[in-house]
Amino acid sequence: MSDAPLFGKVALIGIGLIGSSIARGLKAVPLAGAVALADRSDEVVARARALDLADVVTTDLAAAVADADLVVVCVPVGACGAVAEAIAPHLKRGAIVSDVGSVKGSVVAQMTPFMPGHVHFVPAHPVAGTEHSGPDAGFAELFHERWCIITPPPGAAPEAVARLTRFWQALGSKTEVMAPDHHDLVLAITSHVPHLIAYNIVGTASDLEQVTESEVIKFSAGGFRDFTRIAASDPTMWRDVFLHNKDAVLEVLGRFTEDLIALQRNIRWGQGDQLFDLFTRTRAIRRSIIDQHQDTADPDFGRARK
Repeated sequence: MSDAPLFGKVALIGIGLIGSSIARGLKAVPLAGAVALADRSDEVVARARALDLADVVTTDLAAAVADADLVVVCVPVGACGAVAEAIAPHLKRGAIVSDVGSVKGSVVAQMTPFMPGHVHFVPAHPVAGTEHSGPDAGFAELFHERWCIITPPPGAAPEAVARLTRFWQALGSKTEVMAPDHHDLVLAITSHVPHLIAYNIVGTASDLEQVTESEVIKFSAGGFRDFTRIAASDPTMWRDVFLHNKDAVLEVLGRFTEDLIALQRNIRWGQGDQLFDLFTRTRAIRRSIIDQHQDTADPDFGRARK
């Protein structure tokens, strides 16, 4: 069996939580002969260099992707098109270009027009994260036993999809292939709308005149604390998620609103049986998530940072 790495060179564009976690993962698993990181922020690049995250850390996107066999764009969804345009002329023939965004339809629409015919464009979404951001936030174990959804557009080369799948599996992820539009609906239900609800509840608490901010903080029960963790996520990233997955989010929000009105009616009219049935179903969902090892009661999903 060959000991050669899966890719000669991997370039990561964007050094936030996901980008820095991939970089740390590549130090732990020999998937790349060389790793280059790029970010347009001088401050972020300086910090990544201080952390020794890669062989090359630069603000020059073209230099980072030159000769790279795999390029992973790790920027907010709204910036993917601009990054694709910037790196396109410098991509190596046969390179695989991917991303990590939690919206896929918009990423495909933004990046495809700039992808040269001599590269393979295979978007992906590692369903993993914390509320923290920046190069210090990453850790190699972020992807362990989490799902990475591969969303190849029509006509994607099977061998490119297979190599990217092996890449994510080697970083610890379980993988599944899914159509981009279906991905966006699934994630609207499981991630995007829950984040929107968390932002709204925490915002409501901060605006409620009858309750002071100190009381909200001092007497936060477990449920509210969980919402504040979610609501502390990166504002730029989540602004872009909602703007770029608005159709699926609005569809799920419509259904959520109908269900919320029904719940309001159950409470108003003392319909305890309906409330009990709902809470029993939702409790079963939680237990199923734990059985699948997709969550624990511990902070950061029970994973210690190194």
